[in-house]
Amino acid sequence: MLDAVTRAPYVGAATHIRSSDVMTADFVLDTSVVRSFVSDVRTAIAAAPSPEAACEAITPRFAELLEDSDWLPLDYRRPAPQSGMGGGIGQWLLYRADDGSLSLFSLVVPPGAQTPIHDHLAWGLVGLYRGTQDEEIYATVGGALELVERRSLAAGDFYALIPPNDDIHRVRTTSSETSVSIHLLTNDTGCVWRHTYEPGSGEARPFRSGYVNVACDDGTHTPVHVH
Repeated sequence: MLDAVTRAPYVGAATHIRSSDVMTADFVLDTSVVRSFVSDVRTAIAAAPSPEAACEAITPRFAELLEDSDWLPLDYRRPAPQSGMGGGIGQWLLYRADDGSLSLFSLVVPPGAQTPIHDHLAWGLVGLYRGTQDEEIYATVGGALELVERRSLAAGDFYALIPPNDDIHRVRTTSSETSVSIHLLTNDTGCVWRHTYEPGSGEARPFRSGYVNVACDDGTHTPVHVH
């Protein structure tokens, strides 16, 4: 079984390539490391009988990605004051399948900033690449929002999301440096409608986070809330 939080080993640096796409996809960060990783992920998902088994199979490659200090350019590690997500939080798309079945992105949270309580509506892996974070995990119980776990994360730590378990959370950067997490999820996370949750009442509100660097189909970059 995949541990709730797992720590990662080392892999080498990225090199840029210009070959044609090997699958129908949008490689925003077009490097050999990202292409090789995505190819291995797609193969693992196709062969796995369940999301749990797929996450287990992807774990070694995801751990390598978190340990490689060179593959993610600085442009994808920067806060984004203009994103409208609050607190300078930026969601940077690295890859997505054209059918919206898979996305890879970095989430950048400045020191002291925290995300809203939110869900993902997809399974996959989330890992910390730089900095440290505190994570709060919630569940809806009888229509109310209940805090079920708190945990501290350091660079190299990662965990599986398998909805409905552990799908609702909030993260806060606790390091003096900006935290950067890597998300591999089985939807187009920035462009699908998800939910944020009010901490007191547990009220769910429609939410779309957007990406800083790539528009959704309607041209939207910045997050959209419906009140």
